[in-house]
Amino acid sequence: MIRPSKRLGEVKEYYFSTKLREIASLNAQGKDIINLGIGSPDIPPPQEVIEELRLAASQPGNHAYQSYKGLPELRSAFAEWYHTWFDVELDADSEVLPLIGSKEGIMHISMSFLDAGDEVLVPNPGYPAYSAVTRLAGAVVRNYDLTADRNWLPDLDALEKENLTKVKIMWVNYPHMPTGSRADNHFFKRLVAFGQKHSILICNDNPYAFILHPERCSILSIPGAKETALELNSLSKAQNMAGWRVGMVAGKEEYINTILRFKSNMDSGMFKPVQLAAVKALRLGSEWYDSLNQTYRDRRKIVYRILDVLNCEYDPSHGGLFVWASIPEGIQDGFELADRVLYDANVFITPGGIFGSNGTSYIRISLCNTLDILESALRRIENADIFSTSNQKV
Repeated sequence: MIRPSKRLGEVKEYYFSTKLREIASLNAQGKDIINLGIGSPDIPPPQEVIEELRLAASQPGNHAYQSYKGLPELRSAFAEWYHTWFDVELDADSEVLPLIGSKEGIMHISMSFLDAGDEVLVPNPGYPAYSAVTRLAGAVVRNYDLTADRNWLPDLDALEKENLTKVKIMWVNYPHMPTGSRADNHFFKRLVAFGQKHSILICNDNPYAFILHPERCSILSIPGAKETALELNSLSKAQNMAGWRVGMVAGKEEYINTILRFKSNMDSGMFKPVQLAAVKALRLGSEWYDSLNQTYRDRRKIVYRILDVLNCEYDPSHGGLFVWASIPEGIQDGFELADRVLYDANVFITPGGIFGSNGTSYIRISLCNTLDILESALRRIENADIFSTSNQKV
């Protein structure tokens, strides 16, 4: 038996990877599980985007290896997109790097800037990939707390009192996943100043800006932000292109070139027809986003009803592809409630504890299902004896 690399350490298989296997097993037993856990958009991108992919894929010359930096047209489209929607000026040639999904960028940034022993500030709760990739890079995870009483924003004053000399990267994610809270420019100004003062690279992961948020913010809109900040973005959520794997990182030329040094050794460029279709998607108008958000508003109303049946509390001012809710008294944690819903009602919801200890008393429900499916899930939960003391895993 060949032993795995030590770098894997305590890095475990992604929660959803293991849970989806369990759900597949339950379905094989005839359970017909409704999955409300995953934030994978179920609506296709606009037809003109799909048609662009089809036409480009039919061209014989579009199947070769591509530039590690992406097509100039795609970099320009990303820069235009940022100018239009975030009021941020980016040099398309030097400050934009297309990625095969923004999750890839988390690894690229970490491997490009971290050495063994470096420390990384990681939100709790937050996207699990930040911690996993930090450990894979040989660095040390330092969690910082996010709590409801601070609207899930970090306490920068408290962090200022800590020893930050070994901290090299701070991951932030606003609008936030999993809670759906948002940050404003006042907070981003403080965050940029914090990064500059302590020589910390602030990395904002920003794929949810267009989903049920009244204002779209970017940390790069803050004067001086490029000196200390990078921003990741993606077409997975706002353009419904999750499986297409199109993302980007934006920031100072020197930082982008550093990331490119690592990235160019990891892939051989993105399929050209996908890039050309992404250009089309980035030029969608407000009518696309308005329609998409109306769909999610309608769906969210049913999710609120599900949460009411579960006696959970939620904040209607939050946005994103999910609803984050605190569990009722009498339930040990979100894992217990999620298991009760799964095994008694055949509906899968996400326990908040997978995002960190501060999510233990929460659950998360995705909006990425049709109204009919959500209504069906609601009926199942209403008819199940979720809170019975005899409720057990089957």
